Amino acid sequence: MTREEAQDLVYEMVAESSLRNHMLATEAVMRALADHLGEDPDKWGFAGLVHDLDYTETVDDFPRHGYVTSEILREKGISEEILHAIVAHAGHVERETLLDRALYAADPVTGLVVAAALIRPEKKLEPVKLKSLKKRFKEKQFARGADRDQIRACEEMDLELEEFLELSLNSMKGIAERIGL
Repeated sequence: MTREEAQDLVYEMVAESSLRNHMLATEAVMRALADHLGEDPDKWGFAGLVHDLDYTETVDDFPRHGYVTSEILREKGISEEILHAIVAHAGHVERETLLDRALYAADPVTGLVVAAALIRPEKKLEPVKLKSLKKRFKEKQFARGADRDQIRACEEMDLELEEFLELSLNSMKGIAERIGL
């Protein structure tokens, strides 16, 4: 499956633009992580792009989240490594690979970065600074849906939190226009 086919599948299965933008942002973070860690950015980006394909269908049945996507993609010949990472990002199976760990941490960090942009008057990513993002990370009431422990799992990849936040912020700035920020 090509990246374009995957994006078409995202647009076919995910109606909500904010969720599609989250998936695009996760793709960007995953590609940056792969580059940084010497892994395959196409494979990692693909995992980020499709990781929440089933979210709309499973929002009220979280135990199925990740599994539905995995089955859809298995039928399309996607590797078991990517399928495992998708199920692991939802916390249903143990994180075994670097890809598993990366997707688990990348998923919530996009919400933190988006929230940091949306509180600014211009509602754009460009003026968001790492210092501000680090400060917001410490505020428990800010972007409450962005699980801080899950973001801190970046340490499972031997990445310090500051480095992970900076990489995530910069990768999302690179696609800011595509995601409306």
